[in-house]
Amino acid sequence: MLLHSVILTNTWWAPTQRPVLSTLVRCFSTLSDSFASVSSHEASSRIDETCNDLLPWLEHKAGVGISSTLSIGKSSYGKALYAAENIQTGDCLLKVPYDVQLSPNNLPPEITCLLGDEVGNVAKVALLILREKELGKDSEWAPYIIRLPRLGELNNTIFWTDKELAMIRPSTLYKETLRQKTQIEKDFSAVKLAFSQFPDKFQDFTLQEFAHAYGLVTSRAWESSKGVSLIPFADFFNHDGTSESYVLSDETLKHTEVIADRDFALGEEVRIRYGKFSNATLLLDFGFTVSCNSYDQVRFELNIPHNDRLYKQKLEILDRHFTRSVKDVNVFNSSWNSFTIKEVPGGSRRRRKGVPQSLRAFGRILTCDSEQELNDLVTEAAQNDGRLARFPLKNRGSEIKAHRLLIFEISRLIEEYNNYIKLVVPSCSNLCGESVLRWRLAQELLTGEVRVLESASAWLENYCSAL
Repeated sequence: MLLHSVILTNTWWAPTQRPVLSTLVRCFSTLSDSFASVSSHEASSRIDETCNDLLPWLEHKAGVGISSTLSIGKSSYGKALYAAENIQTGDCLLKVPYDVQLSPNNLPPEITCLLGDEVGNVAKVALLILREKELGKDSEWAPYIIRLPRLGELNNTIFWTDKELAMIRPSTLYKETLRQKTQIEKDFSAVKLAFSQFPDKFQDFTLQEFAHAYGLVTSRAWESSKGVSLIPFADFFNHDGTSESYVLSDETLKHTEVIADRDFALGEEVRIRYGKFSNATLLLDFGFTVSCNSYDQVRFELNIPHNDRLYKQKLEILDRHFTRSVKDVNVFNSSWNSFTIKEVPGGSRRRRKGVPQSLRAFGRILTCDSEQELNDLVTEAAQNDGRLARFPLKNRGSEIKAHRLLIFEISRLIEEYNNYIKLVVPSCSNLCGESVLRWRLAQELLTGEVRVLESASAWLENYCSAL
């Protein structure tokens, strides 16, 4: 997934999307640190002197100023952007022209012509990174390329070992990680096949190196009308889920910019919001989680038992009526028998604020005991908006039965999650360094998704009690 920038024209604003896969730095700094007052001495101590030449180089390359308000600094987990002076709400923090952003257009024509449509833009920008790394100091992008995270420094789940991935098996993230790893291997094979025609013209690289470059793109690039782009300097912004600042793309002036959403004192870290992402999405794309993430959600699947005597009839009805379009950025994939559960507010008693209607409708269909009950649901749908089983069943006992089924299935999933959490805990004492971090990330992912499931179960219990 790529993050989207907000597109600016002379008449309206709309977001720039940025890919999701970033480094550890983007997650663990606390919000309290952001708002603390910072002395000039403390501010100067945070400056990353190894990056002092990056902004001047970029401004020289662009031929214009890019930022007078920000400087690259050090945080507990890596590079970050800090206020180089007092910043007020509405100030422009930076402007990066399109012509100093790295996109597939920067690939040499002789490489581009070899790559067919099956090689996507993310893979093409990954190839660009590999090419510029190979050029070393001769690369026109060298001051930027050498500041990117190195091999082994990313914590996205595509870089986890099989043993580490096993810690998150109950989560949808497990299968999505495997799917993304397969896609990377597919892109790698396509690229290697294209390059095999001219073995002396292109440098050789391994799957591991290609995957690392691929991860850099998905964690640091943005997607806009210009396509997939790495935006030097801007990609050092860390994530704050409460920020109202985004990366904006001005299509008229051909540059990317960020506007301050609040005041910042000298030395404060300045952050933006990548998007309203669940921990599963953040961990897949950026390699971090957020404590008590309000955007956490769980994909929940239900199936018709094969021994159900109405199996064929129910399957036919569901195939006919449950055609759904999923636009949620946190949903990896979807089918007619999968449902997205979000955290239900503790005091929510209104039906529209609880468990998804589509899931409850599915439960009503699963618990039908006769063809007549199924036909009644079809007739009811035809007389209303066409959606199946969206109204409470007229028989109170049947309505409770349908919701008790959901409670049972959710409780079973909660038990599976908790068993994995318990299994993982004892092994923590045998871990060290990177593995300890990934264990903590796995714990935060699983406990967050359990919280979502428990809130849904509690809502269903309250619903049944109120009938």
